[in-house]
Amino acid sequence: MRSENGRLLDERTVDGNLKTGTAAARPTRSVTVNVAESPLGWLKARGHISERQYDAGEQLRLDWERAQLAPSITMRWDAEPMTKGRSGPPSRWHPAESQIKARERFDAAVAAAGPGLSDILWRVVCAGEGMREAEGALGWPARAGKLVLTIALDRVADFYRMP
Repeated sequence: MRSENGRLLDERTVDGNLKTGTAAARPTRSVTVNVAESPLGWLKARGHISERQYDAGEQLRLDWERAQLAPSITMRWDAEPMTKGRSGPPSRWHPAESQIKARERFDAAVAAAGPGLSDILWRVVCAGEGMREAEGALGWPARAGKLVLTIALDRVADFYRMP
């Protein structure tokens, strides 16, 4: 991996086939991938989604992050609250109003996308899965996810009232 102009670049084989019969096996074809680029950014950069769809996806991801819906993978080291009564400690976690509003917006936007579209929307936009991985996890044929994702992003853009 190498870093260049704020990008994290990695050289990967396209098909995984190796040339045989040579002293050292080499990939038949390779591409340079920006690992720091999101799947949504990749689709926009190649003209597969519009600016409006990209903005809708970014707004949805922002609400997902503000609502802190990602699973926590490390231990919390917050101090335990202190009390002087018999009732025990107060509730450990008080979400801020902005966090609650972000959760409400996220839930409403996903509901606006619809039950059949929310899976691909969450996988690509929030979880950062690539289209191939998302299609495989959902059991869909190749290139079906892109069409479904564009429909879902249009509905989310309508929900957020994007021009």
